[in-house]
Amino acid sequence: MNFSTIYDHAMSRQGATEDFPFGDEVLVFKVAGKMFGLIRPDELPPRINLKCDPERAIELREAYDSIIPGYHMSKVHWNTVICDGSVPDDLVLEMIDDSWHLVVHGLPKRV
Repeated sequence: MNFSTIYDHAMSRQGATEDFPFGDEVLVFKVAGKMFGLIRPDELPPRINLKCDPERAIELREAYDSIIPGYHMSKVHWNTVICDGSVPDDLVLEMIDDSWHLVVHGLPKRV
């Protein structure tokens, strides 16, 4: 999976925006001002940090060597997915969707 596919899918989520709060090297995907993904646009293979249900995070890490605890993130709630082809593309896209859903469902009702 390449950066463009990841970017297009993340930005297609309702209310998704992009930001560079940590400098020009790290692109952050947000919804309602909250992060649901982080990626370095120039990194090969792409690596994306995604929010994940804690139990599912452990299952995914055990199933795939290229899914590891979130780099510089809460190891309980975030995974880093190394998109080197060993994780099926449809699973990476599903994980982006799940991350977006977790953030949206955690927002206050007024938002």
